[in-house]
Amino acid sequence: MDESSLSYRLLAILFPIFGIVAAGYFYGRKHKPEMAVANRLNMDVFVPALVFAAMAGKSFDLVAYTPLALGGFLVLATCGLLAWPLARLCGVQPKTLVPPMLFNNSGNIGLPLAVLAWGEQALPAAVILFMVENTLHFSFGARLLDPSTRLLTLWRIPVVFAAIAGLTVALVKLPIWGPALIAIKMLGDVSVPLLLFSLGVRMTDVSFGEWKLAVGSAVLRPVAGMGIAWVVIQLLGLEGRDAAMLFVFGAFPPAVLNFLFAERYRQEPQRVASIVLIGNLAALVFLPLALGLVLTRP
Repeated sequence: MDESSLSYRLLAILFPIFGIVAAGYFYGRKHKPEMAVANRLNMDVFVPALVFAAMAGKSFDLVAYTPLALGGFLVLATCGLLAWPLARLCGVQPKTLVPPMLFNNSGNIGLPLAVLAWGEQALPAAVILFMVENTLHFSFGARLLDPSTRLLTLWRIPVVFAAIAGLTVALVKLPIWGPALIAIKMLGDVSVPLLLFSLGVRMTDVSFGEWKLAVGSAVLRPVAGMGIAWVVIQLLGLEGRDAAMLFVFGAFPPAVLNFLFAERYRQEPQRVASIVLIGNLAALVFLPLALGLVLTRP
């Protein structure tokens, strides 16, 4: 295969991602590991370390990423707004369908894909999109499923706290001892492969019991997301890598966290699990499509 061809570039970007997911899937099928502790460590330690290291780095410029952050918010919010009447039309509870259509997999898939497609220098931008999605999920998403959720405690979530700390360091240009920053970055480096492996283990629980709704949303979510992202890119005047990243961001499948929230708040968790997991399987089709469209642009 010609290393300069589009097919090779897509394979080089996506194979490490889906290869690790596949490793998690086959290991999960054989050994059925309990991933709760590993996932807790990832969300409490490793992912926050990744976020802090990316935002506290010398190259991070908050103002420069403002249009991208706004673009990410508009893509997510519009997908959620479209899902609300669609849920009514399909006879599905909005609290079941809206979160998977709104909150995408910008962590498990978004972070590694950005680095593989655009290099390590794209990680801060990917973290910005991840933080927009993650903060919205823990605030509006939690409030949607449980109106009694207190938003004033949002900062206590490790990932959000790490983002606030990283932004503070970047804004005041607070120097961090080099070896300490290296240690934090090494902790953060654990997060991405563990996110992907965990996703693979979770895929062993895929259910086709709600296949019509799941397949429909698996197609509609990335198609609508890419269309909305294209409109937002024109409205905000995004160009180059930021425009490409936002377009691919629109194609991401539902976040696995949607299932965990549905399980926690008892919001039809099995139906949500089908939507989330089949949506992630559909990423095998839609991510190459999205990447192919942005990589062929001059």
